[in-house]
Amino acid sequence: MNPSPNIGVLGLGIIGSRVADNLRQAGYPVTVWSHTARSVPGAVATPSAVATEAKILQFFVRDGEALLKALTDMKSALTAEHIVMNHATVSKAATLAAAALCAEAGAAFLDAPFTGSKMAAQNGKLVYYIGGAPELLERVRPVLEASSTKILPLGEIGDAMVLKIVTNLVSSITVKALAEAAAITKSQGIPLEHLLSALESNANFSTLVGMKLPTIIKGDFDPHFSLRNMLKDADFARELAQEAALDTPALEVTAAAMRAGVVAGQGDLDFSVIGKVEA
Repeated sequence: MNPSPNIGVLGLGIIGSRVADNLRQAGYPVTVWSHTARSVPGAVATPSAVATEAKILQFFVRDGEALLKALTDMKSALTAEHIVMNHATVSKAATLAAAALCAEAGAAFLDAPFTGSKMAAQNGKLVYYIGGAPELLERVRPVLEASSTKILPLGEIGDAMVLKIVTNLVSSITVKALAEAAAITKSQGIPLEHLLSALESNANFSTLVGMKLPTIIKGDFDPHFSLRNMLKDADFARELAQEAALDTPALEVTAAAMRAGVVAGQGDLDFSVIGKVEA
């Protein structure tokens, strides 16, 4: 039986740290790198050192700048044996730039954002959206299965990232609508628990509503997906809309509300904080 390959995980935030744990539990040796976590099992000092140790690389870094900086650092260590998967939500332009950088080094690249937050990552229940060559996906499928329940091939490099961005658009606007519904409900002297009961039997009830409305009612904004990151993704959606000369008023209003929350110091709280109902 072939030994499990070493997997490199870059970025040990809410998701990356939990994916690394899932990989270890599945029997994979894991080499990790992060700006903020140096004294963890398998940690090395640089992205280049990760590429030296591992041929399958999973990126969970904060943004496009961090992605391209790390890839540039490891470029000289990349070979035709490497497969780079970017799971961080970045712009389509940054995704294509990352793919080009890997191609220059002879390495393969998959556009592989995910849906699912802290608990999904912890329980190995992420859903990966995949843009890129099907044969590459099959080579890394067992690695992705260690942290997911579903893997969806969704076109070419860049396509998966666009779909991730627009699905987050729907999530943020949904929570903004919940915020407004909760504010109106409370203004009429109706307990917010009744709003949840009404929605549970309504056609528009969803997993997201079921997750976020109870936390809004309790005022619990422990971060599962931060407001800062959701605003970043909303701005990516705004850029794509502007490129296509599309009018997106719901997105603009929601992005403005999230931006105000970040300015007010709420950026590291869960994005559902935009639904906070004042006492």
